[in-house]
Amino acid sequence: MSATATSKESAAFCADLVRTHDFVRYASTLFLPQAQRRALLSIYAFNVEILRVREQVSQPLPGEIRLQWWTDMLVGAGHGGVEGNPVAAELLQTIGEFSLPIEPLSRLIEEHQFDLYNDPMPSMAALEGYVTDTSSELFSLGARIAAQPSVAIDHLSRHAGLAQGMAQVIAALPLDAARRQLFVPLQLLQQHGSGMEQVFSGKQTPQARAAVDQLIGEGQKHLRTAFELLTHVPPQVRPVFLPLAMVRRDLERMSRADVDPFVPHVTSRLRTLWTLWRASRSREFGG
Repeated sequence: MSATATSKESAAFCADLVRTHDFVRYASTLFLPQAQRRALLSIYAFNVEILRVREQVSQPLPGEIRLQWWTDMLVGAGHGGVEGNPVAAELLQTIGEFSLPIEPLSRLIEEHQFDLYNDPMPSMAALEGYVTDTSSELFSLGARIAAQPSVAIDHLSRHAGLAQGMAQVIAALPLDAARRQLFVPLQLLQQHGSGMEQVFSGKQTPQARAAVDQLIGEGQKHLRTAFELLTHVPPQVRPVFLPLAMVRRDLERMSRADVDPFVPHVTSRLRTLWTLWRASRSREFGG
C-alpha cells in the first residue's frame, strides 16, 4: 500500500474517531477549509485517545503506561508502533506542517493522569488549572492551524476553554458520580454544605445544586468574556471557536431550575449541526 493511501486511511480513522466520541468538535471542523480540518481532526483525535484511556483500564498503572506511550511519542522516544498508530501518524504530520509546540500536548497528557485516580478535584483553582491545560490548550492549538499565534488568541483560548471545560464537568456529573469520581471542586461543594458522598448518591440536593449553580455561573462569566474577545481575533480563526455556540446552549439549559444535573442529557447530532450552522452564519463567527 502506498504512503498516500496509508495517509488517507489515517486521516479517515481520525475523522471517524472524533465523529464517534466528540461530535461537537467534529461538527465544528466542517466549517473550516479541508487542510485545516484534517489537521484539527488529528489534534481532536489525539485528545479522544487520551480521554479514552480512563475507560479502557480498570487500574491506574496500565493507564499511566498508555499515557506514557503518548508522551514518549511526542518527544521522539517511542518504542515502536508509532508508524502503525493512525492518530500518532496524523498528529506528527500536523505538528510538523504547522510547527505546533510539543509542550501543550505533553501538559494535556499530564493533566489527564488525574482521570485515572479517584481523588477529588480539590478546589476551583485546581479545576481551572486542569481545564486550562486541557480544553483551553485544544482551542489554542486549533487556532494555530488557522492563524498566527497572538496574545489576543491566547486570551480568547483560555476563557473559551474554561467555559467549555466547566460545562463539560457539569454534563459529565451523572457518569462521574456513578463511578465515584469528582470533578466538581470539593471545596466548592463544602462551601455549600455538600460533599463527595452526597454527589455520589446521584440525587440532587439543594446543597449540591447550589454548588453546581455556582460552577455554571463561573462558566457563563468565562463564556461572556470569550464572546467579547472573539471580535478581536482574525475572522479566519473564529470557526475554531464554534464549539462555544454549544457551550452557550448547554449552560443556558443547565441553569434552568427544572433541569436536574444528575440526569444524563444527550443532544441529538441534528440539533448540534443546526446550532453550529446557525452560529457559523452569525456576525460573531463570520467576521
